Amino acid sequence: MIISMLGKEHAFSAPTTVQSIIAAMAPEYEKTALGCFCGGKALELNTVIDSGCSLHPITFQNEEGRRMYERSLRFILLLALNRVLPESDVRIEHSIGYGVYMRLLDREATQEIVDSLQAEMEKITKENMPFIRETWSRERAIAYFMETGHLDKTRLLAYRPYDYFPVYLCGGMAEYFYGTMLPSTGYVTAFRLRLYGSGIVLQMPSPDHPSVAAPFVYRPKILDTFAQSNRWCDILGCMNAADLNDMIVCGELPQFIRINEALHDQSIGEIAQGIYRRKAKAVFVAGPSSSGKTTFSNRLCIHLRVLGLKPVLVSLDDFYLDRDALPLEADGQPDLEALTALDVNLLRDCVAGLLRGEKVMMPRYNFKTSKRAETMYQLRLLNDQILVMEGIHGLNPVLHEGFDPELICKVYISELACLNLDHHNRIRTTDARLLRRIVRDHQFRNTLPEETLNMWNSVRRGEEKWIFPYQEQADFVFNSALHYELSVLKRYAYELLKEIPPENPVYLSSRRLLKILHYILPATEEAMRDIPPLSLLREFIGGCTLYQ
Repeated sequence: MIISMLGKEHAFSAPTTVQSIIAAMAPEYEKTALGCFCGGKALELNTVIDSGCSLHPITFQNEEGRRMYERSLRFILLLALNRVLPESDVRIEHSIGYGVYMRLLDREATQEIVDSLQAEMEKITKENMPFIRETWSRERAIAYFMETGHLDKTRLLAYRPYDYFPVYLCGGMAEYFYGTMLPSTGYVTAFRLRLYGSGIVLQMPSPDHPSVAAPFVYRPKILDTFAQSNRWCDILGCMNAADLNDMIVCGELPQFIRINEALHDQSIGEIAQGIYRRKAKAVFVAGPSSSGKTTFSNRLCIHLRVLGLKPVLVSLDDFYLDRDALPLEADGQPDLEALTALDVNLLRDCVAGLLRGEKVMMPRYNFKTSKRAETMYQLRLLNDQILVMEGIHGLNPVLHEGFDPELICKVYISELACLNLDHHNRIRTTDARLLRRIVRDHQFRNTLPEETLNMWNSVRRGEEKWIFPYQEQADFVFNSALHYELSVLKRYAYELLKEIPPENPVYLSSRRLLKILHYILPATEEAMRDIPPLSLLREFIGGCTLYQ
């Protein structure tokens, strides 16, 4: 059989493993490869190849490589917990920097527990035990997890639409993680546990330094927002996917939607109150792609009006440079995520003039021509008016430098998903946002899901560089996640994602999203009617009356 890799071809006798192929064709990757891409699929190093194909090494610099590493590391953590505290379980909740926050379900974490788990995990990695992949029936898996006391998994598996799926075994324990793994525990060499409050942060390496655990990034405002969202989970009685599905089956989703939306509205109202008390004259709203910035900003304006203010909403997009002046990415395409894609000097001049109470000529951007419109409009802030500026760079200090900080208020918004599949399998915030964007792009921009998936890495690079470093500078943080939204997004995205063929390079990403949606029941028609016209979710599925 003929195997191609990195522009070279080589004949191998069938069968052989991915790891053997890398050793023969790309020895420079022998120590860094975590697997291989084959078309739109990810293959493990011990995968047996029995026919010709094209392979490309997966390293820690690839998103899939980091996910493989995290899955394997989580298994090691769970195995260590089973040895150190066999009566305990853990809920893996959300990311923080290059780490993952988790909490023990039966007790508060202590430094002694953290030290014991760290030592046991290091011991497990030195044992270099293999992760053995087996195919189990759903009934066998349910029986196993019932016996081991993981009722969250048995409830979830009851909703699984397929009868068989892969399970990994290691050290006498079985787990499933919705994706490929490393060959053995010895491949996981860099990690660090840290006590944080009553929980634990599991630190992983950064893409630039895969051989050491990344330093802890203290983000109290984001963590406080996650804590608030977890309280919402308790109020709503919905922690995992099975909880949501049970509500759908019992016909309780409409009421669940109403409570979700009431919590959102309450939170936006509290932010408006905070802005009012600060007597701010300009509010900057920022957040990553598909966080719901536009709808949030409009709803914030409504709450500000209730308080007697007259908000003026302006989009930072109107300050884009003409297309021929935009900065370029490495592939030669315009970099719309860069701060330098905006006319920063003009923006600062306009805001400064408005804060001084002057009349200012404001630009408009024509996205059809990719140029600034020839006609501008005049704006002046009266005493009872407040400027609300919305855009991805709203928190960048370059935009506020030199302004009176007492006149400026900054709001960060993101979709910080708190619903898990089960206690050990979180739903990443980036995956939840990606589902939103796929639905919106297909609904309103005539963009196929594969196009959205193909550009997502570029979007993510921009967020890592231009948005996330400044999120802690916000005065207020709003979580736009809705606990019911995956059941709604499934109605729009599921069949679209299923149509992406295996040979498509984004097939792996589409399958990852499908694996999440497999376990979520679609919202009923009755429940869909209960999504209010001002819901942030309407920005993605349509029907928002703010834009009519």
